[in-house]
Amino acid sequence: MVRNPPGRGQKGSAPPPASRLTDDDLYLFNEGSHFRLYEKLGAHVVEGGVSFGVWAPDAEAVSVIGEFNDWNPDALLLRPKGDSGIWEGLLPGGGSGLSYKYHVRSRYRGYRFDKADPFAFETEVPPATASVTCDLTYTWKDEVWMAERRSRNAADSPMAVYEVHLGSWRRTAGGRPLTYREIAPALAEYVVENGFTHVEFLPVMEHPFGGSWGYQTLGYFAPTRRFGPPRDFMSLVDVLHRAGVGVILDWVPSHFPKDGHGLAYFDGTHLFEHEDPRKGLHPDWDSLIFNYGRKEVQSFLISSALFWLDRYHADGLRVDAVASMLYLDYSRDPGDWIPNEYGGRENLEAIDFLRRLNTAVYEAYPDVQTVAEDSTDWPMVSRPIYVGGLGFGMKWDMGWMHDTLSYMSRDPIHRSYHHDRLTFRMLYAFHENFALPLSHDEVVHGKGSLIGKMPGDDWQKFANLRLLFGYMYAQPGKKLLFMGGEIAQWSEWNHESSLEWHLLEFPRHNGMRRWVADLNRLYREEAALHELDFLPSGFEWIDCSDSTQSVISLIRKGRDPDQSVIAVCNFTPEPHTAYRIGAPMEGRWLERLNSDGLDYGGSGLGNLGGVETVPEPCHGYSHSMVITIPPLAAVFFRKADERPGPERPARNDSDEV
Repeated sequence: MVRNPPGRGQKGSAPPPASRLTDDDLYLFNEGSHFRLYEKLGAHVVEGGVSFGVWAPDAEAVSVIGEFNDWNPDALLLRPKGDSGIWEGLLPGGGSGLSYKYHVRSRYRGYRFDKADPFAFETEVPPATASVTCDLTYTWKDEVWMAERRSRNAADSPMAVYEVHLGSWRRTAGGRPLTYREIAPALAEYVVENGFTHVEFLPVMEHPFGGSWGYQTLGYFAPTRRFGPPRDFMSLVDVLHRAGVGVILDWVPSHFPKDGHGLAYFDGTHLFEHEDPRKGLHPDWDSLIFNYGRKEVQSFLISSALFWLDRYHADGLRVDAVASMLYLDYSRDPGDWIPNEYGGRENLEAIDFLRRLNTAVYEAYPDVQTVAEDSTDWPMVSRPIYVGGLGFGMKWDMGWMHDTLSYMSRDPIHRSYHHDRLTFRMLYAFHENFALPLSHDEVVHGKGSLIGKMPGDDWQKFANLRLLFGYMYAQPGKKLLFMGGEIAQWSEWNHESSLEWHLLEFPRHNGMRRWVADLNRLYREEAALHELDFLPSGFEWIDCSDSTQSVISLIRKGRDPDQSVIAVCNFTPEPHTAYRIGAPMEGRWLERLNSDGLDYGGSGLGNLGGVETVPEPCHGYSHSMVITIPPLAAVFFRKADERPGPERPARNDSDEV
């Protein structure tokens, strides 16, 4: 609702407000070190009206237009802030809820355009493109989560991330996407019930084209209005936090769309983007690339990153398409790119920007995580800047994802010839702080669903998918699963429709959901499965060479070696009985989890709750144990001990066999 609407058709320059920008602000902005720029530029409801500030150094005139002045470009002219390139002014009597744009008149070629505010906190509902004045005051109730966040996001804590697209997770019976407030309680309950620790949202930042899923961002300070106003998105984050669930946001500093109302050619010059298309045009997405060497652009982008941490209590940022930022020749043919000053292909300006970004984030919030989506072998992405790294907290292991899906999609009869796809990862697994992603990118554009990639008949497809998830959770690294995978959705993901929730009426699909939930609980309860995720001391092969039978066995270790977990995976549809593996400790090992359990849709073959070791050497250990490995199954064992509380046998009904 508009408060104190101003009069229509007013003429002349905007009254000069008490400037929000000090000389120090201008200095830091031009230096690329103003990381709270959103507090100074954009539209702010103040005493007496709304103050405006916009950067347009090559404009000869800038005005604010809206319904309050009949969109008259001559009615409310802003004033230049010295020679800083910033234009300021006050709309008397204005308040929240006013739609507006900047009318920019350039010094060059008679360029005139109505531009959305780059710093707008709210926008109109797309396809409308105006900015909206907004008060972001909100009373948060997530004090407990924020106090505990450091431990929840730590490298030695479990992180099982549920990746969500807000517009298609669940829709009403009529096909309408749920609003932020509608989705909040349902999503929180579902995530907690299924054991995930964090939610990661595909970009919520405002974007003109819904089919981009948010990755064609223009509103770097505004959550999309498609699902409700900004405070409602704050409420969604608040509800998740109060349920004990962290929130990671996808953030896209790698490119932006060409839409005329946006950042492109903002003041009649290439202000935010490179002028030369060999550096400024992204060939894959036909979008524009930020000029990372321009210090004011660095201030803009880093201010955006911190804004979501400051005002929306985000617990992490997943930075999209880092690979495209690191290399000047990314997706370009010879001659279509410009080498750096040393003749190389590395984008030195982007590298500097990423290091400054991570430095600023971790200085302000040492209890959050930045995560790089990087498909290259660039060294030390998740290593500190002071040793030459890029400073990210984690990096997606795209190599693991590609190798694993390639292996799992093969008929089991051929898997023995590709055993190295399972084992190669351990040659590099601790070079970075890796997260293992089975993300949205793997279930779109004709790639099919995860269950659709699996070979065999329906029983084998489900068994293979349970095995894939089991193998994933056995590996060192944090976990990420895109929505729909946990219910074995048959259809490829469609952003314009809901997940196929009716599938949970069928035992196999509900069994898959139950398996993922139990994997998440095992992962959280067993320190060995998460405590040393990023350290080689947390992993040991028992046998990685049994390619003939397509079996791998491994040990996951925590700080307490007595709490180790053994994982064994059989990638063939043939059960292996009397299969001997070495045991790092003698005694009884409990079968903690078994993907072939009846509750999950399996055959119920197992180890009757556990096995005893025998003093027979195997695999370099003085003791061994003889186990049954069900077909296409992952089985987890943990050493029986005297820890408080009852021992939990595997949920596989194998004691009925």
